[in-house]
Amino acid sequence: MIEIRECSKTFGDICAVKKVSLDIGDREVFGLVGSNGAGKSTLLRMAAGIMQPDTGEILVDGIQVYENEEAKEKIFYISDNSYFPANYTPRDMVRLYRNYYSLFDVQRFSKLMELFHLDEKRKINTFSKGMKKQLLAILGVSAGTKYLFCDETFDGLDPVMRQAVKSLFASEIMNREFTPVIASHNLRELEDICDHIGLLHKGGILLSRDLEDMKFHIHKVQCVLSDKKKEKELEKELEVLKIQRQGSLLLITARGTRLEILERIQSKNPLFCEVIPLTLEEIFICETEVAGYEIKNIFF
Repeated sequence: MIEIRECSKTFGDICAVKKVSLDIGDREVFGLVGSNGAGKSTLLRMAAGIMQPDTGEILVDGIQVYENEEAKEKIFYISDNSYFPANYTPRDMVRLYRNYYSLFDVQRFSKLMELFHLDEKRKINTFSKGMKKQLLAILGVSAGTKYLFCDETFDGLDPVMRQAVKSLFASEIMNREFTPVIASHNLRELEDICDHIGLLHKGGILLSRDLEDMKFHIHKVQCVLSDKKKEKELEKELEVLKIQRQGSLLLITARGTRLEILERIQSKNPLFCEVIPLTLEEIFICETEVAGYEIKNIFF
């Protein structure tokens, strides 16, 4: 488990991270989302022990991570702008990382390189951006660390490769102690893989929620009622977050379980009623508006 407690980091007059507290549980995919400049990369670097927080502390499995070799050996960090030494091949990178990660699995690495159709002997500087991202993900998985920090790792991957990397992460979680932490500015990239989401805004955590719990307690329903009076009654009886009308069709986003919401609507004898799946983006729009923010002001 990773525990981040009241961590802050400033660079001159810029406060990159401000009093952030987070818990990242074992064997879950944690998504750290926020706009560019929200503080995601700084927070990941501190969690990886690369930077020291100005205030607060970060514990990895109960031990301080900064300047602690035992803690750092549990973490593989993939930077958004990773550096590869000149003329290095993937095999050279393996020899380099084996010096730092005692559990690095060379056979696993070679097998994954073959599956992703990447040449171990080819110079990395001839790889495309997407190929470099794939290589880094393979190196991270092969290192055998408990935690893998990914900073915009899916950026530059085509849809097929993006899904392949997600499947690789899911397989690792099933077979060993493995916890990926994925930082991204794109909500859609994380929707089908993350168990928990933390929203970072202007250096602070706006909300941190279990994704399934969020989906369980917010639903969107479209229905047609026989008269306006029943619509008004329904608005008062439900914890409505958002309501829209398209002709006779009423679109309601409300907080509560699916059963609770449907029971209320069915009591009004609707002419038509259907639950519509909510996207992660729609859920966040609801949550941030309740917190007094507009999603467009966070991500755009």
